[in-house]
Amino acid sequence: MSKRIHVAHNKLEASLQDQHSQGGHGAIPLSAGMLLVTLGVVYGDIGTSPMYTMKSIVANNGGIGTVSEDMILGALSLVIWTMTLVTTVKYVLIAMKADNHNEGGIFTLFSLVRKVAPWLILPAMIGGAALLAGGILTPAVTVTTAIEGLRTIEWGHALLGDGQTNVIIITIIIICGLFAMQRAGTSSIGKLFGPLMTLGFLFLAGAGLFNMLGNLSILRALNPIRGIMFLFSPINHSGIMALGFVFLSTTGAEALYSDMGHVGKANIYASWPFVKAALILNYLGQGAWLLANNSNPQMLAMDIVNPFYMMLPEPLRPFAIVLSAVAAIIASQALITGSFSLVSEATRLNLMPHLRIHYPSDTKGQLYIPLVNNIMWVGCIFIVLLFQNSERMESAYGLAITVTMLMTTTLLTSYIAGILKHKLGACVFALLFGAIELCFFASCLTMFFDGGYVMIFLALLLFGLMYVWRRGTAIERTQTILLPVSKYIDQLNRLRNDETYPVLADNLVFLTNSPDPLTLDRDVLYSILDKHPKRAKAYWFINVHVTDEPYTHEYSVETFGTDFCSACAWTWALRSTSALTPTCARLLAT
Repeated sequence: MSKRIHVAHNKLEASLQDQHSQGGHGAIPLSAGMLLVTLGVVYGDIGTSPMYTMKSIVANNGGIGTVSEDMILGALSLVIWTMTLVTTVKYVLIAMKADNHNEGGIFTLFSLVRKVAPWLILPAMIGGAALLAGGILTPAVTVTTAIEGLRTIEWGHALLGDGQTNVIIITIIIICGLFAMQRAGTSSIGKLFGPLMTLGFLFLAGAGLFNMLGNLSILRALNPIRGIMFLFSPINHSGIMALGFVFLSTTGAEALYSDMGHVGKANIYASWPFVKAALILNYLGQGAWLLANNSNPQMLAMDIVNPFYMMLPEPLRPFAIVLSAVAAIIASQALITGSFSLVSEATRLNLMPHLRIHYPSDTKGQLYIPLVNNIMWVGCIFIVLLFQNSERMESAYGLAITVTMLMTTTLLTSYIAGILKHKLGACVFALLFGAIELCFFASCLTMFFDGGYVMIFLALLLFGLMYVWRRGTAIERTQTILLPVSKYIDQLNRLRNDETYPVLADNLVFLTNSPDPLTLDRDVLYSILDKHPKRAKAYWFINVHVTDEPYTHEYSVETFGTDFCSACAWTWALRSTSALTPTCARLLAT
């Protein structure tokens, strides 16, 4: 057996060296096809933010009647520089450098820094809980906003009426269809996501540019001083609460980090400038339209004005509404799939119970967890019925985003200080982004009673589940009694040769997770030797340990000097290429 082990070890090392020499480490290269996939998978959520960000800012500042040049330029400046600092600098330029074998996300980030300080599990759990709560809120707020856009056209207003009953019914029907299709997988639908979102971003840019051409002075909003002046000006009727609505422009920023393992860093780096340009052009176009219509009697008569739809010529609005509905579904799909991945990562870190997972297609990273899908399904419908309109949902949505981002900032600070050993850089990062996000968090807290309490309740519920499960399994591990396999070799041999018992199998394999691969849980040994003995020709005790260190593949086999009993220790990387698994599996089989 030792010769076979030596040969397999050489093959394994050669395979690892070959992969390292290629320099890819499993990274997805830049390509036109993957750029399309990136636009569909990563940017679905942030692509819907122009539908409600400026609408929320204006509505909560007193409506279109309060619109002035200084107000619009200041609000746009806050939106543009929030996207620049939080999305571009924090996530694209900094967070994406903190990857575990090209994978990202808050739990992946925790796996990198958990050796720095044990308490970092708390921000990881809080951020993960808030992200899952946001996953429940996203379909509700994006689909509701898209359907409410029908009121901007005559036949849509006739269909929906002035109440919310028809909006709620249509929204629930779409949400039910969205969650029902998860069971079959969405690989075929996913192929349409990229081209549709590309068309969507081109439409955003075109619509914004068309409205900007009539008032190029709107470009003064690129000056960051405008935003600071507006925030502390009397024309800002919302006070610090305005930041909570501005922060809605960063929805989906976490997806840039979480989804980079599915699409590759290079494709995000190449596509983000196009996406950001399209978003900024659309926001500037909305601002120009608001300035041109701030004294329009028709607009003043409306309770809530959504410039995203109203700035378009009426013949184009049905197309925009359909495109927005599709974008809302794509954004919701991305958050639902992301929630499945998040729960899967949480179970690997022993933060959640192990659930049944289905893999409905060959698409990388695509999985389906029935229980999670059903809970989110019920949760989304509950949110729609509770809030009934998108304006109230946005209050809870902003709070979920800020909590997740604050926790990511905490973990990234620990990564820069503890892993990169750059203490000064960590201090600058923590002070800059901590201050920005704490301000946004404080502003969102002011909306606690307007809907934020629901997000807090959901996040606390999910956090409680993670905490109880982690504590319970930790207690269970301390109560496990381990026994050395070597002391039971004689008993196993007598059972193997005892013909009064039928042979259950030629090979009986038991998976273990004890700290020492040469020991077994007492219950495993007793299940073989006690009451109903399990007779076999050979017994295998395989200890599997999963690590976060990339390209770690180690194994050992102890036979105890017999030809019928083997204890195998197998260590493999959580983020690794599956091509190496058959080599290890064949080794264990021999």
